[in-house]
Amino acid sequence: MKYLKFYLISFAVIFLDQAAKLFVHFQMNMGAMGEIHLVGDLFKLHYTLNPGMAFGVELGSIYGKLLLTTFRLIAIAAISWYLYQQIEKEKHIGFLVCMAMILGGAIGNVIDSVFYGVFLHNAPYDAPTPWFNGQVIDMFYLDIWEGYLPDWHPKTPTELVSTNPLTWTLDDKFAPKELNPGGVSYGFKWVKNFADAQNHLGVLWTNTPYVFGRSFVHLKNWHKADLNLFYAPIRENAKARVDAFISQKH
Repeated sequence: MKYLKFYLISFAVIFLDQAAKLFVHFQMNMGAMGEIHLVGDLFKLHYTLNPGMAFGVELGSIYGKLLLTTFRLIAIAAISWYLYQQIEKEKHIGFLVCMAMILGGAIGNVIDSVFYGVFLHNAPYDAPTPWFNGQVIDMFYLDIWEGYLPDWHPKTPTELVSTNPLTWTLDDKFAPKELNPGGVSYGFKWVKNFADAQNHLGVLWTNTPYVFGRSFVHLKNWHKADLNLFYAPIRENAKARVDAFISQKH
């Protein structure tokens, strides 16, 4: 019984973790427009997908997620064994509870990675298989704002209009990075699914581009690079407009 009670804590964490994630997936819209404010504008439920590890860090390969999931499975086995050893040594109960909760959280993320791509269809479109490529559902958002509004931004944002370059619409629906066929990084390096996009308050918003090491990139304003972030969709749209213009002339 002295072992079972701690592993039951892990099971409870797994149950609560999956219940929360499935609630968010089936009951909330993705992005800013689906947010549920818990404590004013400071603490919110915000539906987003995390393709990698903590802070959105990814391994730079189409098989990176498979390697990450394999590592997580090994880590779960190691944590389970370590927890067993620490229970045997009768370590402080607070420490054992924390280890049991860490184990439950790790198993919850593995469930996301292994199954969500198949059953929730949230694997990136270029993943080699939906198995082991599911994206973790994140939702707790402490909104310490780091965005940038230019001096000319009016107090009444309805005076502004922005177009989402991934959907070419004026609405405020969130467009995930999977809709972005590609952008260009430094040295004109082609990057699939470079950035997501959303119209909000008359301004086009985007998260930090989805490249290796993105969590260490801190820029207030991506305006100088907005053409690069959405290079492929802008180029495709420009070609379609030119083709339509030429066809009308003939």
